[in-house]
Amino acid sequence: MICPFCKNDNDKVVDSRVSGSSIRRRRECCACGRRFTTREYIEVQPLTVIKRSGEREPFQREKLQRGIMNSCKKRPVSMDDIEQLVTRVENSLQMSEGFEVSYDQIGNLVMQELKKLDAVAYVRFASIYREFKEVGEFVDQIKTLDK
Repeated sequence: MICPFCKNDNDKVVDSRVSGSSIRRRRECCACGRRFTTREYIEVQPLTVIKRSGEREPFQREKLQRGIMNSCKKRPVSMDDIEQLVTRVENSLQMSEGFEVSYDQIGNLVMQELKKLDAVAYVRFASIYREFKEVGEFVDQIKTLDK
C-alpha cells in the first residue's frame, strides 16, 4: 500500500476489523510514521443475462424488482417481502457457475420464490413469463399449485 502522505510503499498493518461487507485496516507508514485507514471489499463479477432473442444485457436488479412488483399489485405482499425475494434470487444467480445466466434461470427462480410467497402473484408472473397462448395453459399452471 502506498502512503498517502509520503508516497512510500512500506507500511505495516496495526489493526484489522470486519466492518459490514468490508475489512477495515489501520496502517502505519514505516517511513514517516503516519497512520491511515484502508478498506477491502469483495469484488463481485457483474452478471450478464442471455435473453430469449439471444441478445445479452447486464443484469438489472431494478428491472427484476419491477416485474415482481407488477405481479404483486393489489396483493397482500409487502415491499420488504419483494426486496427479500429479489435478494434471494440475485444471491442464487451469483452462486451459479459462470457470469452469464439465461432468462429461463431467472424466471424459474422467481416462480419458485413467488409460489411460496403468493399464489396469485405466482400465476400472474407465470402467465407473462411462460407467454400463455391459450386458456388451457393458464389452467394447467393453476393446477400445479394444488400439488
